[in-house]
Amino acid sequence: MGQINILIIDDEADMRHLVEMYLANSGFSCYEAASGQEGYQILKRTPIDLILLDIMMPDEDGFQVCTKVRKKYDTPIIFLSAKGEEWDKVKGLQLGGDDYIVKPFSPGELMARIHAVLRRTGMTKSESNMQIRQISINRMARSVMVGGEIIALTLKEFELLVFLVDHPSQALSREQLLERVWGMDYLGSLRTVDTHIKTLRMKLGVGDYIQTVWGIGYKFEVPAE
Repeated sequence: MGQINILIIDDEADMRHLVEMYLANSGFSCYEAASGQEGYQILKRTPIDLILLDIMMPDEDGFQVCTKVRKKYDTPIIFLSAKGEEWDKVKGLQLGGDDYIVKPFSPGELMARIHAVLRRTGMTKSESNMQIRQISINRMARSVMVGGEIIALTLKEFELLVFLVDHPSQALSREQLLERVWGMDYLGSLRTVDTHIKTLRMKLGVGDYIQTVWGIGYKFEVPAE
């Protein structure tokens, strides 16, 4: 799969920057928020694969933020806390958290916990096959079959399809798709995305999987049976 986006929500700037440094060195793409409200805004506009969420914050604490996030998103959440009491860990997991790390923690422990959660939630299946109704995707072979017949996709068409599939039901802007699939240094226009979406739909030829989100971009949605 493409690069994994991690959102760090912590009111302490030094802690955010330290964690961001750990993550960047391990190849993750990072977004920072100083409060739950900032975190919500990032979630609305950016595909996030995992959230690192501090508990002790002013205004809304991590438990309140988790509760709000869970009403709309199933993004994996790892709590970060200076409090190691058993009750806090249990409460965090009951509210929908996926793991709990007590501060201070080592870079090694943080990376191990993140990789474990991503494995459990299926975010690291970069070498596995995926079956979506009639569509079969083999990431290792970079091949796609529809109804048992292999279809010829260019490299960018394949990467675009996989990125959409990896973020189901999320409205992705043309700018996001251009940056994530073609890279930040790509100098082409947003029309490149439209052209590739058009040919991808034509080649798939089944279902309305890739939907236009007017005024924003596109999303991958499995049609109701």
